[in-house]
Amino acid sequence: MKRLLLLRHAKTEPGGAAIEDHERELTLRGQQDAAAMGRFMDRKHYLAEAVFCSAATRTRQTADLVLREWRAPPPVDYREAFYLADAKILIAAIRAAPDVPSLMLVGHNPGIEKCAGLLAREPAKAKQRDALDVLEEKFPTAALAVLDFDIGAWRQVAPGGGVLTDFIRPRDL
Repeated sequence: MKRLLLLRHAKTEPGGAAIEDHERELTLRGQQDAAAMGRFMDRKHYLAEAVFCSAATRTRQTADLVLREWRAPPPVDYREAFYLADAKILIAAIRAAPDVPSLMLVGHNPGIEKCAGLLAREPAKAKQRDALDVLEEKFPTAALAVLDFDIGAWRQVAPGGGVLTDFIRPRDL
């Protein structure tokens, strides 16, 4: 059994000519949402032994604030290739992940949302159907998708192979 946590970065300052997109920082609300999501994840035991994170400022800040709330935060692998990465790049990274029970990716939309949608199989239970409907409607900033896979190694991850166990938005906390 493997658990995948897909986290979108928290709310950022608006982009514009004065600042490079890669360097955009979290707003106060984004900082609060990231910390609240970290506390929620720790309380629910939605934790990871490995974290892959985009190297953009906003994703780094989000990961830092989330992990500060965990009792035992793992090391973070910052990856330039995750900056605005599409789902194919994210899935390739998941398949190449070390053999840990739980993995978290911190990234950007639309890649994170598409990755979650591709990996989640058609849900059998009403609660999972509701979570997938909400996820497919919008994957807001600081939202978290939790997917479980009945596999022995990350290299076995395949589209439609995961169960969307939970989808949490900051407003749900």
